[in-house]
Amino acid sequence: MSELKERLKNDLTTAIKARDKVRTGTLRMVLAAISTEEASGSAQRSLDDGEVTRVLTREAKKRREAAEAFEKGGRPEQAEAERAESEVISDYLPKQLTDEELSGLVAEAVAETGAEGPKAMGQVMKVVKPRVADRAAGDRVAAEVKRQLAG
Repeated sequence: MSELKERLKNDLTTAIKARDKVRTGTLRMVLAAISTEEASGSAQRSLDDGEVTRVLTREAKKRREAAEAFEKGGRPEQAEAERAESEVISDYLPKQLTDEELSGLVAEAVAETGAEGPKAMGQVMKVVKPRVADRAAGDRVAAEVKRQLAG
């Protein structure tokens, strides 16, 4: 079992004992998503830390999008609940890159590839993605690459 999944299970036990409803509910939901991912496909398998991180990233994104939807729908209490779940999940994700750090990584990749213009976006993304890993959302990375290639 991955260390991250083990940590999630231990923290769930702690949250249950502390009667922390938000953390308990969120960790149960995340562990269920991990179990579903492990059971998907033709054979049962155990996820490594990288795969667990990807599941956590996906779940955090769902919460952010749901919070925005609830906010637009005039349901601020539901939006706040989704944001609280997203914060719990973010405790288990790698520290996100700042805008400056992301900009620096993209600038290095642009210089390294010699890319010019929007058509070279794919070649820059190939270089940047492994360096960024799970420390920035793909749409943020793409926006920065597009911005730097545009001018």
